[in-house]
Amino acid sequence: MENSIKILMAMFISMSFTVCNAQIKNSKTETVKIYGNCEICESTIEKAGSLKKVAQVDWNKDTKMASITYDSSKTTKDEVLKRIALAGYDSESFYAPNDTYANLADCCQYERAKKQGDYMSMDHSRMQNAKEEMKMQTAVVGTNQLQEVFDNYFAIKDALVKTDGNTASAKATELSAAINAVKMNKLSMDVHMVWMKVLEELKQDAEHITETKDAGLQRDHFMTLSKNMYALIKVSKFEEPVYYQFCPMANDGLGANWLSKEDTIKNPYYGSQMLSCGSTVETIK
Repeated sequence: MENSIKILMAMFISMSFTVCNAQIKNSKTETVKIYGNCEICESTIEKAGSLKKVAQVDWNKDTKMASITYDSSKTTKDEVLKRIALAGYDSESFYAPNDTYANLADCCQYERAKKQGDYMSMDHSRMQNAKEEMKMQTAVVGTNQLQEVFDNYFAIKDALVKTDGNTASAKATELSAAINAVKMNKLSMDVHMVWMKVLEELKQDAEHITETKDAGLQRDHFMTLSKNMYALIKVSKFEEPVYYQFCPMANDGLGANWLSKEDTIKNPYYGSQMLSCGSTVETIK
Protein backbone atom coordinates (compact mmCIF):
# COMPACT_ATOMS: atom_id res chain seq x y z
CA MET A 1 0.00 0.00 0.00
CA GLU A 2 2.82 2.39 0.96
CA ASN A 3 4.65 1.68 -2.30
CA SER A 4 1.46 2.37 -4.27
CA ILE A 5 1.08 5.76 -2.58
CA LYS A 6 4.69 6.65 -3.38
CA ILE A 7 4.22 5.65 -7.02
CA LEU A 8 1.05 7.76 -7.29
CA MET A 9 2.80 10.75 -5.70
CA ALA A 10 5.71 10.41 -8.10
CA MET A 11 3.31 10.25 -11.05
CA PHE A 12 1.46 13.34 -9.80
CA ILE A 13 4.69 15.34 -9.43
CA SER A 14 5.85 14.24 -12.87
CA MET A 15 2.51 15.20 -14.45
CA SER A 16 2.55 18.58 -12.67
CA PHE A 17 6.04 19.32 -13.95
CA THR A 18 5.03 18.29 -17.46
CA VAL A 19 2.03 20.66 -17.35
CA CYS A 20 4.27 23.52 -16.18
CA ASN A 21 6.72 22.82 -18.99
CA ALA A 22 3.89 22.78 -21.53
CA GLN A 23 3.00 26.37 -20.54
CA ILE A 24 6.51 27.56 -21.38
CA LYS A 25 6.92 28.45 -25.04
CA ASN A 26 10.19 28.00 -26.92
CA SER A 27 11.18 25.71 -24.05
CA LYS A 28 14.73 24.53 -23.53
CA THR A 29 15.74 22.24 -20.67
CA GLU A 30 19.19 22.02 -19.09
CA THR A 31 20.55 20.20 -16.05
CA VAL A 32 22.95 21.86 -13.63
CA LYS A 33 24.32 21.23 -10.13
CA ILE A 34 23.10 23.58 -7.41
CA TYR A 35 24.35 23.20 -3.85
CA GLY A 36 21.89 22.84 -0.97
CA ASN A 37 20.79 20.48 1.78
CA CYS A 38 17.14 20.13 2.61
CA GLU A 39 13.47 20.67 1.76
CA ILE A 40 13.75 24.35 2.73
CA CYS A 41 16.60 24.70 0.23
CA GLU A 42 14.49 22.95 -2.39
CA SER A 43 11.59 25.36 -1.88
CA THR A 44 13.83 28.44 -1.94
CA ILE A 45 15.82 27.35 -5.00
CA GLU A 46 12.73 26.48 -7.03
CA LYS A 47 10.89 29.66 -6.03
CA ALA A 48 13.90 31.90 -6.76
CA GLY A 49 14.57 30.39 -10.17
CA SER A 50 11.03 29.95 -11.46
CA LEU A 51 8.98 32.60 -13.27
CA LYS A 52 5.42 31.96 -14.43
CA LYS A 53 5.35 30.86 -18.09
CA VAL A 54 9.05 31.79 -18.42
CA ALA A 55 11.14 29.43 -16.29
CA GLN A 56 10.57 26.33 -14.17
CA VAL A 57 13.15 24.81 -11.79
CA ASP A 58 12.96 21.31 -10.31
CA TRP A 59 15.76 20.60 -7.79
CA ASN A 60 16.60 17.24 -6.18
CA LYS A 61 18.06 17.53 -2.67
CA ASP A 62 19.68 14.08 -2.84
CA THR A 63 21.56 14.50 -6.13
CA LYS A 64 21.87 18.34 -5.92
CA MET A 65 20.89 18.40 -9.59
CA ALA A 66 18.35 20.84 -10.98
CA SER A 67 16.34 20.56 -14.17
CA ILE A 68 15.81 24.05 -15.58
CA THR A 69 13.22 24.57 -18.30
CA TYR A 70 12.96 28.09 -19.72
CA ASP A 71 11.60 30.13 -22.62
CA SER A 72 14.76 30.69 -24.65
CA SER A 73 13.26 33.80 -26.29
CA LYS A 74 12.75 35.53 -22.93
CA THR A 75 15.53 34.39 -20.60
CA THR A 76 18.63 32.21 -20.28
CA LYS A 77 19.95 29.54 -17.95
CA ASP A 78 22.40 32.08 -16.55
CA GLU A 79 19.61 34.49 -15.63
CA VAL A 80 17.85 31.69 -13.73
CA LEU A 81 21.08 30.75 -11.93
CA LYS A 82 21.73 34.40 -11.04
CA ARG A 83 18.39 34.61 -9.24
CA ILE A 84 19.15 31.38 -7.37
CA ALA A 85 22.60 32.67 -6.40
CA LEU A 86 21.07 35.90 -5.09
CA ALA A 87 18.84 33.71 -2.90
CA GLY A 88 21.95 32.14 -1.34
CA TYR A 89 22.72 29.04 -3.39
CA ASP A 90 25.90 28.32 -5.36
CA SER A 91 25.88 26.64 -8.74
CA GLU A 92 28.67 25.68 -11.12
CA SER A 93 28.35 29.08 -12.80
CA PHE A 94 27.42 31.60 -10.09
CA TYR A 95 28.32 31.90 -6.40
CA ALA A 96 25.98 33.33 -3.81
CA PRO A 97 27.09 36.53 -2.01
CA ASN A 98 28.81 35.59 1.27
CA ASP A 99 26.42 37.65 3.41
CA THR A 100 23.38 36.03 1.76
CA TYR A 101 24.82 32.55 2.35
CA ALA A 102 25.54 33.47 6.00
CA ASN A 103 21.87 34.45 6.51
CA LEU A 104 20.57 31.03 5.43
CA ALA A 105 19.06 28.83 8.15
CA ASP A 106 21.59 26.54 9.84
CA CYS A 107 20.13 23.47 8.16
CA CYS A 108 20.51 25.16 4.75
CA GLN A 109 24.18 26.10 5.04
CA TYR A 110 25.65 23.53 2.69
CA GLU A 111 29.39 22.89 2.45
CA ARG A 112 30.85 25.30 -0.06
CA ALA A 113 33.60 24.03 -2.37
CA LYS A 114 37.08 24.89 -1.09
CA LYS A 115 38.27 25.88 -4.54
CA GLN A 116 35.42 28.32 -4.77
CA GLY A 117 36.14 29.79 -1.34
CA ASP A 118 39.86 30.15 -2.04
CA TYR A 119 39.15 31.82 -5.37
CA MET A 120 36.73 34.29 -3.87
CA SER A 121 39.04 35.28 -1.01
CA MET A 122 42.20 35.32 -3.10
CA ASP A 123 40.78 37.59 -5.79
CA HIS A 124 37.97 39.30 -3.91
CA SER A 125 38.85 42.87 -4.91
CA ARG A 126 39.11 42.06 -8.62
CA MET A 127 35.87 40.08 -8.51
CA GLN A 128 34.02 42.95 -6.82
CA ASN A 129 35.28 45.40 -9.43
CA ALA A 130 34.22 43.05 -12.22
CA LYS A 131 30.77 42.63 -10.66
CA GLU A 132 30.29 46.38 -10.35
CA GLU A 133 31.43 46.96 -13.93
CA MET A 134 29.11 44.25 -15.24
CA LYS A 135 26.25 45.69 -13.20
CA MET A 136 26.84 49.17 -14.62
CA GLN A 137 27.13 47.88 -18.18
CA THR A 138 23.92 45.86 -17.82
CA ALA A 139 22.09 48.85 -16.35
CA VAL A 140 23.16 51.05 -19.27
CA VAL A 141 22.08 48.46 -21.85
CA GLY A 142 18.78 48.00 -20.03
CA THR A 143 18.12 51.74 -19.89
CA ASN A 144 18.97 52.18 -23.58
CA GLN A 145 16.48 49.45 -24.42
CA LEU A 146 13.77 51.07 -22.35
CA GLN A 147 14.48 54.63 -23.50
CA GLU A 148 12.17 54.27 -26.51
CA VAL A 149 9.48 52.76 -24.29
CA PHE A 150 9.65 55.78 -21.96
CA ASP A 151 9.86 58.29 -24.82
CA ASN A 152 6.68 56.96 -26.43
CA TYR A 153 4.89 57.01 -23.08
CA PHE A 154 5.76 60.71 -22.67
CA ALA A 155 4.60 61.35 -26.25
CA ILE A 156 1.21 59.78 -25.43
CA LYS A 157 1.01 61.94 -22.33
CA ASP A 158 1.72 65.10 -24.35
CA ALA A 159 -0.95 64.13 -26.90
CA LEU A 160 -3.54 63.66 -24.17
CA VAL A 161 -2.65 67.04 -22.67
CA LYS A 162 -3.72 68.45 -26.06
CA THR A 163 -6.72 66.05 -26.23
CA ASP A 164 -5.27 64.79 -29.52
CA GLY A 165 -6.61 61.24 -29.88
CA ASN A 166 -5.09 60.70 -33.31
CA THR A 167 -1.54 61.39 -32.15
CA ALA A 168 -2.05 59.42 -28.93
CA SER A 169 -3.16 56.43 -31.00
CA ALA A 170 -0.16 56.71 -33.33
CA LYS A 171 2.30 57.01 -30.42
CA ALA A 172 0.67 54.01 -28.70
CA THR A 173 1.40 51.98 -31.84
CA GLU A 174 5.05 53.02 -31.57
CA LEU A 175 4.99 52.15 -27.86
CA SER A 176 3.77 48.64 -28.66
CA ALA A 177 6.64 48.18 -31.12
CA ALA A 178 9.15 49.46 -28.56
CA ILE A 179 7.80 47.08 -25.90
CA ASN A 180 8.06 44.10 -28.24
CA ALA A 181 11.62 45.05 -29.18
CA VAL A 182 12.93 44.85 -25.60
CA LYS A 183 15.28 41.89 -25.02
CA MET A 184 14.57 40.86 -21.46
CA ASN A 185 17.78 38.91 -21.00
CA LYS A 186 19.70 42.16 -21.51
CA LEU A 187 17.94 43.91 -18.61
CA SER A 188 19.56 44.11 -15.20
CA MET A 189 18.08 41.74 -12.63
CA ASP A 190 15.99 44.29 -10.71
CA VAL A 191 14.60 45.82 -13.91
CA HIS A 192 13.98 42.36 -15.37
CA MET A 193 11.84 41.35 -12.37
CA VAL A 194 9.64 44.46 -12.63
CA TRP A 195 9.43 44.16 -16.42
CA MET A 196 8.04 40.63 -16.09
CA LYS A 197 5.34 41.84 -13.70
CA VAL A 198 4.13 44.78 -15.79
CA LEU A 199 4.71 43.52 -19.34
CA GLU A 200 1.26 42.11 -20.12
CA GLU A 201 -0.60 45.16 -18.82
CA LEU A 202 1.75 47.50 -20.69
CA LYS A 203 0.97 45.64 -23.92
CA GLN A 204 -2.78 45.65 -23.27
CA ASP A 205 -2.98 49.36 -22.43
CA ALA A 206 -0.85 50.35 -25.43
CA GLU A 207 -3.06 48.22 -27.69
CA HIS A 208 -6.29 49.70 -26.29
CA ILE A 209 -5.01 53.27 -26.77
CA THR A 210 -4.01 52.37 -30.34
CA GLU A 211 -7.47 51.00 -31.15
CA THR A 212 -9.40 54.23 -30.48
CA LYS A 213 -9.10 57.90 -31.37
CA ASP A 214 -11.38 58.88 -28.46
CA ALA A 215 -9.16 60.72 -25.95
CA GLY A 216 -11.64 59.95 -23.14
CA LEU A 217 -11.29 56.22 -23.64
CA GLN A 218 -7.55 56.56 -24.10
CA ARG A 219 -7.30 58.32 -20.74
CA ASP A 220 -8.94 55.37 -19.00
CA HIS A 221 -6.11 53.10 -20.16
CA PHE A 222 -3.49 55.78 -19.58
CA MET A 223 -4.16 55.46 -15.84
CA THR A 224 -2.96 51.86 -15.59
CA LEU A 225 -0.26 52.51 -18.19
CA SER A 226 1.10 55.24 -15.92
CA LYS A 227 0.95 53.02 -12.84
CA ASN A 228 3.08 50.35 -14.50
CA MET A 229 5.46 52.87 -16.09
CA TYR A 230 6.03 54.34 -12.64
CA ALA A 231 7.05 50.91 -11.25
CA LEU A 232 9.41 50.43 -14.21
CA ILE A 233 11.02 53.85 -14.18
CA LYS A 234 11.64 53.63 -10.41
CA VAL A 235 14.14 50.78 -10.92
CA SER A 236 15.64 52.12 -14.16
CA LYS A 237 18.55 54.50 -14.57
CA PHE A 238 16.93 57.52 -16.19
CA GLU A 239 19.26 60.37 -17.18
CA GLU A 240 16.91 63.20 -16.20
CA PRO A 241 14.60 63.75 -13.21
CA VAL A 242 11.08 62.40 -13.76
CA TYR A 243 8.10 63.88 -11.94
CA TYR A 244 5.29 61.68 -10.64
CA GLN A 245 2.18 63.83 -10.62
CA PHE A 246 -1.36 63.44 -9.31
CA CYS A 247 -4.79 64.79 -10.23
CA PRO A 248 -7.41 64.37 -7.46
CA MET A 249 -10.32 64.96 -9.87
CA ALA A 250 -9.50 62.20 -12.38
CA ASN A 251 -10.96 58.69 -12.29
CA ASP A 252 -14.36 59.92 -11.08
CA GLY A 253 -12.85 61.70 -8.10
CA LEU A 254 -10.64 58.81 -7.01
CA GLY A 255 -7.59 60.49 -8.48
CA ALA A 256 -4.97 59.30 -10.96
CA ASN A 257 -1.24 59.70 -11.51
CA TRP A 258 1.02 60.28 -14.50
CA LEU A 259 4.72 60.78 -15.21
CA SER A 260 6.24 63.90 -16.69
CA LYS A 261 9.69 65.15 -17.65
CA GLU A 262 8.79 68.63 -16.41
CA ASP A 263 7.71 69.82 -12.98
CA THR A 264 5.05 72.15 -14.41
CA ILE A 265 1.61 70.55 -14.21
CA LYS A 266 0.03 69.83 -17.59
CA ASN A 267 -2.88 67.52 -16.88
CA PRO A 268 -3.33 64.69 -19.43
CA TYR A 269 -6.71 63.66 -17.97
CA TYR A 270 -8.50 66.99 -18.58
CA GLY A 271 -6.29 68.91 -21.01
CA SER A 272 -7.30 72.55 -21.45
CA GLN A 273 -10.39 72.08 -19.24
CA MET A 274 -8.22 71.85 -16.12
CA LEU A 275 -4.67 72.08 -17.43
CA SER A 276 -2.98 72.97 -14.14
CA CYS A 277 -5.06 70.71 -11.89
CA GLY A 278 -2.74 68.49 -9.87
CA SER A 279 0.58 68.44 -8.06
CA THR A 280 3.97 66.72 -8.12
CA VAL A 281 4.01 64.01 -5.44
CA GLU A 282 7.45 62.54 -6.12
CA THR A 283 10.63 63.39 -8.01
CA ILE A 284 12.42 60.31 -9.35
CA LYS A 285 16.15 60.84 -9.88
